[in-house]
Amino acid sequence: MIRVFIVAASSLARTGLQGLVGAREIEVVGSATNLESLGGRWADAEADVVLIDAGGEPLEEAVESLAGLQLASEAALVILSDHGEPGSLGEALRAGVRAVLPGDSPATQIVAALEAVAAGLIVVHPAQAGAMFPAARAASRTVAELAEPLTPREREVLQMLASGLANKEIAARLAISEHTAKFHVASILGKLGAASRTEAVSIGIRRGLVLL
Repeated sequence: MIRVFIVAASSLARTGLQGLVGAREIEVVGSATNLESLGGRWADAEADVVLIDAGGEPLEEAVESLAGLQLASEAALVILSDHGEPGSLGEALRAGVRAVLPGDSPATQIVAALEAVAAGLIVVHPAQAGAMFPAARAASRTVAELAEPLTPREREVLQMLASGLANKEIAARLAISEHTAKFHVASILGKLGAASRTEAVSIGIRRGLVLL
């Protein structure tokens, strides 16, 4: 059973969140109107997770308020917020917040986040992750592009290379000749610019062509 304490400014918001997270394995053990009035009430309720509806408050301001309360060392924190400057999500995670979700997140996502943070994980919504990792996202698009893409058969062979199969084994799996298997491997190395099978697999993993 996950014990959740809710912080939301309005009684309507608190009631709405209580209804959203009312799952069989989640128990709402208390609520407060704001972080300043929270005091030790969440601790007395033995909450595992504190769910905070930041409302119209900027995410960075909510994080500053949390820093003075030292809640992150005692309970997993989940914040619902639609307002924040680029980089504020990273600041929230560094401050000990375990999850940041949009304020209009459906019940299924909020419940999933509560379960995840209670298990020790960190949760970031895809819509907010893009703002946190824009350079990585752009790089991943560039990396995924090849001057000459692999054919479906070549991608299949590359996956087998990643599994450590030799040409003879690949040929047997695909019901082709060993000569044809060698041809596919040579083509893969050429398209990926790899000098060896191992390097081809490494490049394939970075490009998202190999499933681990």
